[in-house]
Amino acid sequence: MRVAIAGAGKVGRSIARELIGFGHDVLLIDKDAELARPGVVEGAAVLQADACELAALEDADLAHCQVMVAATGDDKVNLVVSLLAKTEFGVPRVVARVNHPKNEWMFDESWGVDVAVSTPRMLSALVEEAVSVGDLVRLFTFRQGQADLVEITLSVGSPVAGARVGSLTWPPDSALAAIVRGPRVITPTGDDSLEIGDELIFVCAPEQEGALQTMLSDHDHPHSPAPIA
Repeated sequence: MRVAIAGAGKVGRSIARELIGFGHDVLLIDKDAELARPGVVEGAAVLQADACELAALEDADLAHCQVMVAATGDDKVNLVVSLLAKTEFGVPRVVARVNHPKNEWMFDESWGVDVAVSTPRMLSALVEEAVSVGDLVRLFTFRQGQADLVEITLSVGSPVAGARVGSLTWPPDSALAAIVRGPRVITPTGDDSLEIGDELIFVCAPEQEGALQTMLSDHDHPHSPAPIA
């Protein structure tokens, strides 16, 4: 897979190393000569250019990239890069870094963004996930598909504790993706039973979060959904 990354700072370089480790073809783009120097990331091609300029993205042969990552420290730049990548070059997958959570609302399909990644928001979600039992926590939002990745830890009194997965009917547009039990990650089958303390990972439509919360929580001690987004 060919991936272009706008922004060769710490975040961009870290992403590049990870992707190269998985065998992908990576191009780093940055207008700073020091950051875009050859060999800044072993195995990555580099282009010293302003990724907000069409000519630079043409030089990067963006039309033949499967993924564009807008990873600069400037939200305005990331939005412009995302929009150009999607509308001018038809890049199938555009991932954008959100530096300031107050700008997160702009990072959607209208700006060409398929997936927006906000580090502060993700850290908040992980903290919430770590301390919440019985509350539904939104871990991640898939912008393009309007679906959420959510987690809930089954508490004592959950009506589904002890039930077989195959005996349960989840709300519409909801799918149980994984059961995390201690150190184990279980791909759920109909024969698997749910236990108190299990972390259940779902992919669901946002409007079904309340129904999942109601179905999985202790009815004697109701919780409000705790989405982080």
